[in-house]
Amino acid sequence: MKLIVGLGNPGKQYVQTRHNIGFIAIDKLLSHLNTELKVDSKLQAAYTKTKIEGHDVIIAKPLTYMNLSGDAVTKLMNFYKIDVEDILVILDDTALPLGKIRIRQTGSHGGQNGLKDIINKLGTKDFKRLRIGIGEHAHMDKVDFVLGKFSTNELNTILPTIEYINDAIIEWISTNNFNNIMTKYNTPQTL
Repeated sequence: MKLIVGLGNPGKQYVQTRHNIGFIAIDKLLSHLNTELKVDSKLQAAYTKTKIEGHDVIIAKPLTYMNLSGDAVTKLMNFYKIDVEDILVILDDTALPLGKIRIRQTGSHGGQNGLKDIINKLGTKDFKRLRIGIGEHAHMDKVDFVLGKFSTNELNTILPTIEYINDAIIEWISTNNFNNIMTKYNTPQTL
């Protein structure tokens, strides 16, 4: 069984913010699969258990705020007895250009607090992550930038990336070959 978690902050005030790109990606995947999330306060997540290409998959959004994302991830992982190598976390990255993605099997948190909390709570950094570039914030405070809403032009750049991500996730589930997914779907990082 796989666990796909999109990171973000719950609440209407955070809808369409840059920090919630993980939630946006999950919403697009759910729409593609024609399924919805259910809220489970005990597991601190909104999630669904579904099948992709015949494989059991949990798709989730933590109901904690970003900085406590590890609580929901560990509860879902323990409840469904999911191996750490079967977890994929989708998150924003200010170090990547807008719309670029970087898929990795392991790595540091890179200053992303949700990822940092997951690493701390799991006790390992060896889980898969899919980082989505939200662009630079050189002319404004980083917190204001990540909590700011995407402009229409930014959304037009991001939405094709989200479709691309759906393809990568479905192919990973069906083939279980993450090395091929990294090779095929990592986008060139230069503009």
